Amino acid sequence: MDVYEAVASRRAVRGFADEPVPRETLERVLSAAARAPSGSNLQPWHAYVVTGAPLAEIKKRAGERIAANDPWDEPEYEQYPPALKSPYRERRSAFGAERYGALGIAREDWEARQRAAAANWDCFGAPAALFCYVDRDLGRPQWSDVGMYLQTVMLLLRAEGLHSCPQMAWAKFHKTVAEVLSPPDDLVLFCGMSIGFEDTTVPHTRTGRAPLDETVTFVDGP
Repeated sequence: MDVYEAVASRRAVRGFADEPVPRETLERVLSAAARAPSGSNLQPWHAYVVTGAPLAEIKKRAGERIAANDPWDEPEYEQYPPALKSPYRERRSAFGAERYGALGIAREDWEARQRAAAANWDCFGAPAALFCYVDRDLGRPQWSDVGMYLQTVMLLLRAEGLHSCPQMAWAKFHKTVAEVLSPPDDLVLFCGMSIGFEDTTVPHTRTGRAPLDETVTFVDGP
């Protein structure tokens, strides 16, 4: 699979088969992903790859919190600005309409939306998950480096025939994850990532992208 095919076929998969992901495959992917760029080679990512009983325990504890209607943990970073301006507001709204519309969930059906969102904390059935942390003393450029690392991981997973779903949703239950993983106090959970083989029986839609001239400006010379 060449890089263009990997980019074109990568998407947030929300339905995974229970087929295990070989440890050697994950090691190969993450060893290669270490080549992702970072300013001054800081390599600010801290990844925990979780499978088996520890992942089952995280899912169980998160599920219990959802069933008990526990409030989300106090956020350690702001996922979105309180008031998104245009065009970001419209793009987010369009995503929600596409995502829940594909599931047959009406915009006003808040309970059904909550049930669908709860699948995040089961990793959509995935048998492997990556929890990515960043040192809380680092700044925005280093968080940007973490994003490049995660994209590199996702593209390499595609090269291995695997799929993924990056999930900031896990930051809302960062205390639950920490109960199992025991990360150092100086780390912030940025996101989780579900990893596995796609369950092709689960319906999905491809979310749209803005046209090139909306996000890219070419400044040509003579």
